[in-house]
Amino acid sequence: MSTVTLIGTRLAEEGTEFVYHGESTDCEGCPYRSQCLNLTEGRKYRVTALRENASTLDCAVHDTGVTAVEVEPTSLTANVASSRSYAGSKVSLEGPCPHTSCPSHEYCEPVGADFDEEYRIDEVLGDPPHEYCMLDRDLMLVRFEPPGDA
Repeated sequence: MSTVTLIGTRLAEEGTEFVYHGESTDCEGCPYRSQCLNLTEGRKYRVTALRENASTLDCAVHDTGVTAVEVEPTSLTANVASSRSYAGSKVSLEGPCPHTSCPSHEYCEPVGADFDEEYRIDEVLGDPPHEYCMLDRDLMLVRFEPPGDA
């Protein structure tokens, strides 16, 4: 289900994905607060449509202003334990990984995901991009369902 929100004009393009980081101190006193601060903090979203005839509004956070768009929560791609990687199962991430140069790092610590949260697997994608896990984890690359409580 789409949510109408205001985002920076530089991000306002159909298909753009972003993680909502919540309120900035610059938002204090803004007349558009309720239209901007209506997403779930830490959640990843995709712009699904630009609002027709939307105006560009001044913003203290976005230098080129903000405009109205429709967004939806988006799925996340992540590495999870192979033993629990079945479509429909609920899993959590394995935990932090200090090996930032590993080709799988972005999937072991996906932006917009929390280590303390469980996610339902939508699809098993296969082997992760790395050849060897430096933490000796047996991992599988999966796609999580978008959260339904956005």
